Amino acid sequence: MLWKIKVVKASGKTEEFLPEKIVLSIYRTGATPEVARKIAVIVTGKVLESGKNKVETKELARLILKYLKKENEQWYKNWIIFTRKAKTKRKEIERKLQKELKEYLK
Repeated sequence: MLWKIKVVKASGKTEEFLPEKIVLSIYRTGATPEVARKIAVIVTGKVLESGKNKVETKELARLILKYLKKENEQWYKNWIIFTRKAKTKRKEIERKLQKELKEYLK
């Protein structure tokens, strides 16, 4: 069943729902592997309960953060910090590429 669920990213792209990606993301916050797996199981259950064949990354993040905060406030903060840094880095890369493209097209 899980292979039929798609994750809709902010860009509009879709990809297969993989609980392992949730485990890795949570683990990167400093959470233990056991807690990361526990939260991934809960979130996967919520996704399956919804009966939908698509879930947005925003909804996954909301669920993950809800349970991560209950487990450990610092891991919750780490998730937010990491997400902000990733978005900032992506924007920097996009600006650099746009600048290079403008220079190239001159």
